[in-house]
Amino acid sequence: MSRERFDIKNFIALTIAGIINAFGVTFFLYPVNLYDSGISGTSMLLAQVTPEHLTLSMFLVLINFPLFLYGYKKMGITFTVYSVYAVFVYSMAAWLITDVLPVDVSIASPLAEQDLLLCAIFGGLISGIGSGLTIRFGGAIDGVEILAILFAKRLNVTVGMFVMGYNIVLYVMAGLIQSSWILPLYSIITYAAALKTVDFIAEGLDKAKSAMIITNHPQNICQALSSEFGNGITLMDAKGFYSDKDKTLIYFVVNRFQINKVRQIVAEEDPHAYVTITEVSDVLGHDAYDGK
Repeated sequence: MSRERFDIKNFIALTIAGIINAFGVTFFLYPVNLYDSGISGTSMLLAQVTPEHLTLSMFLVLINFPLFLYGYKKMGITFTVYSVYAVFVYSMAAWLITDVLPVDVSIASPLAEQDLLLCAIFGGLISGIGSGLTIRFGGAIDGVEILAILFAKRLNVTVGMFVMGYNIVLYVMAGLIQSSWILPLYSIITYAAALKTVDFIAEGLDKAKSAMIITNHPQNICQALSSEFGNGITLMDAKGFYSDKDKTLIYFVVNRFQINKVRQIVAEEDPHAYVTITEVSDVLGHDAYDGK
């Protein structure tokens, strides 16, 4: 049984992530009644429609903590501790900004005032940076992802569909409660901006690409690829169904800036090769990837 470890650098990064998330929400979204996605958005809506002593930071803790603890067996102790810590930092930072620090976020954004479009875009971007950093360093800052993992399969939907469905219901409820659809519609812009930012932060700019090349000239292509990049190359036997001829499948991983050169090399060495290129979400075993 492997022993799970905690890394102090991860806690430092999660602290920064929680503060960034709180800044995006409290400086841009909460003052103009826009909504974040997931449990964060739910907490914002509840804080608006309940008595004043029930604050945003209180709902963040009350809703998120039980969800992460409920998902402990599924996600493991390390993920759970990192996530609970990130939510704690997020809620404490939100409390400091809204109730302690000398900054007024009650009726307008201190930076974008009442401009809903600016608040929606920058609120989504900044909170997305916080959420993305949390994922990158081993946790999650919103319990809706735990709900999705636990219940999506039972409902016969994907995790992404579950999260999107949850947010649609949240924004519809916000529209009905507020008797206006302007703020929920702007909140969709927030959700879109945050979603793209989370992907960018969590997976990074330099995403890997995998090329699968089916060819009759594997030696020529492999020699050229190896000389150009120095990366590891995997060869697999293949056979054409219609031609009934033996072929070779080459599997090769490079970064996105190198993929055009791969196309060029394959076209030069075997113009009749069949090539598919797909995006790789993560690469483990960097020795092979780096050709070491």
